[in-house]
Amino acid sequence: MTSKNLRIFSYLPNPRLFKSTIVGRICGVEIEIRGAKPNELSEWLWDFDARPLSIEDRQEQNSTVLASKGFDNELFKTSEFLAAHPFGNVPAAFSPDGKTGVFESNSIMRSVARIGENTNNVYGFDAFSSSRIDSFLDSSLVFACDSQAYLLSLMQDTLTVDIYNSVASAFTNWLNGIEKALSNQKYLSSNYLTLADVCFACEIALLYNEKYYQDKLDNYDLDLLINPKIHEHFPQSWRHFETLVEHPDFQPDLGPYLRKLKNLEK
Repeated sequence: MTSKNLRIFSYLPNPRLFKSTIVGRICGVEIEIRGAKPNELSEWLWDFDARPLSIEDRQEQNSTVLASKGFDNELFKTSEFLAAHPFGNVPAAFSPDGKTGVFESNSIMRSVARIGENTNNVYGFDAFSSSRIDSFLDSSLVFACDSQAYLLSLMQDTLTVDIYNSVASAFTNWLNGIEKALSNQKYLSSNYLTLADVCFACEIALLYNEKYYQDKLDNYDLDLLINPKIHEHFPQSWRHFETLVEHPDFQPDLGPYLRKLKNLEK
């Protein structure tokens, strides 16, 4: 029996949103998703009741127009949305009454595990195991910050060698830790699946978007970060990623998403 306890507004598709939908399947939490393609969100009202803008929405005085990182056009965000989400970003999760906002994809994912009563100890079985999972999630943020800057620079045609070198270094450092963790156990934080593995798979999936911009990397004589050398240098990490993608709770999101990106190679 599932219960709908969370609403999330986001651009679609979004691997960082997949963190929550994957955990929702594992923990039996039904999540209501609202959103559209990134280039369509400037025509949406950013709110708990997110929806395509109507004429009335555009005229409402309590709607505020703000630019947002990663979006070219101005965006309509209600004062209620900004009270719940002071940084104004997506994915944006809400409690059922719309009054409490949860932001940042790892925190939203944690909330899903808590709502679902931490099924199968996906968020640990005691304070120490939960904190160990948090350690992996926090470590991923260092790489995630650089990967976001990298992908945005590709999208906006502002890539520099410095941006590339920064994300390449962060990616290598992150995978070095992942490789060491997997040398001792089946999954990242223990011998069972946790939020750490969900986060890992989704962050890798997001990085695959660099494939859309192969020509821009070629202009700088730079390689894709996800290339055969990465597979050779970090075999356990990649084997783990490929295994997770085929997991029945991961496949509905990551399967179609990655197939579309991998078709670019043909």
